[in-house]
Amino acid sequence: MTRTVVIGAGIVGACTALALLREGHQVTILEPGAPGGEQAASYGNGCWLSPMSVIPPATPGLWRKVPGFLADPLGPLAIRWSYLPRVLPWLARYLGSGWTEARVARTAVALRAILRGAPALHAALAEEAGVGGLIERRGLMYVYPTRAEFEAEAMAWRIRREVGIEWLELSAEELHQREPALDRRYGFAALVEEGGHCRDPGAYVAALVALAEAQGAKRVAARATGFRIEAGRLRAVRTEGGEIAADRAVISAGARSRALAAAAGDRLPLESERGYHAMIEHPGTGPRTPLMPSDGKMSITWTDRGLRCAGQVEIAGLDAAPNWKRAEILRDHLLRSFPALPRDLPAERVKLWMGHRPSMPDGLPCIGPARATPDVVHAFGHGHVGLVAAPRTARLVAQILGGQSPEIDAKPYSPARFG
Repeated sequence: MTRTVVIGAGIVGACTALALLREGHQVTILEPGAPGGEQAASYGNGCWLSPMSVIPPATPGLWRKVPGFLADPLGPLAIRWSYLPRVLPWLARYLGSGWTEARVARTAVALRAILRGAPALHAALAEEAGVGGLIERRGLMYVYPTRAEFEAEAMAWRIRREVGIEWLELSAEELHQREPALDRRYGFAALVEEGGHCRDPGAYVAALVALAEAQGAKRVAARATGFRIEAGRLRAVRTEGGEIAADRAVISAGARSRALAAAAGDRLPLESERGYHAMIEHPGTGPRTPLMPSDGKMSITWTDRGLRCAGQVEIAGLDAAPNWKRAEILRDHLLRSFPALPRDLPAERVKLWMGHRPSMPDGLPCIGPARATPDVVHAFGHGHVGLVAAPRTARLVAQILGGQSPEIDAKPYSPARFG
């Protein structure tokens, strides 16, 4: 039986462990923190299962906005001056990846392949884990003040249509029949019915890891530090507490995967796109369908813990202290979007959070064998689509490690694309 260590128990690691167990691997999950805990990106993400998230963050003309990103520490995308020298090479690749519509379209094709059918895949996993109620498939909605502002994003919607995404266009009357609590300044919406969401991503991840353990996986509370590779074959995963003998390993440690990738022979341009959320407990009102206001660029979603709004991109590295004003901006926009929300909220009913999206500069995850040995496979760098892409990423990893033909073309995600 193949001894396989999955490094990281976030959503990608949890799904990967389950996929490998189905293929007959003896699985060890290596994770220093509690699966689904507040330290994890999987805990605090925007909850969306969005097969339509195929447009990368960088699009044509974004480079013109870089001075504004540097000047405004509270804008929707901010770059801290102190971190700029270190992030410049990544930023150049990031901007270049979306330099033309053709490049964006190629990325969309690759993302669509790994996101297609995700809500159904998650629903099946959740049922198996005994938490089927955490996955809902009622669609996702993008709302705009006017139809003209929707049409101003024509390139993105055109590319979505080209890769097979469909949506319903809602007039102001139709929108407010569906969403009576939404502020009246919004007069147009695009409803993508194939979308879904997770009511508690942290609890979902914890349930998947528990399912893996029930099916025979062993969980070790330690941090991976590297690998013992001899004659091109993996012999062990090194941890802070010693070695774990292994025939195969998967690097799915999110934003902390870069050093492990280097230990496996690959210098990969992984960066943290720090994201924030604000959540109001017992809000009393909110959307019926998860939605994203175009003027806020954030998701607003009911969860079992409260009404969550998530978004923002901050480039500041792994170690900088959070700027909680960024989360407060999300809270304030949430209050403007739903005027009936209480304005005198006590501090204990508003929860703020910051986490690290593991992001590659071209908007695509890194999935594929390491340079030093095919026994180590990378599975990280999903950026804004980690939750939704996890099940198909897991299947792809299992197929690569098993020597099977991948169900989708794996080349766009290969670490070799970075030379």
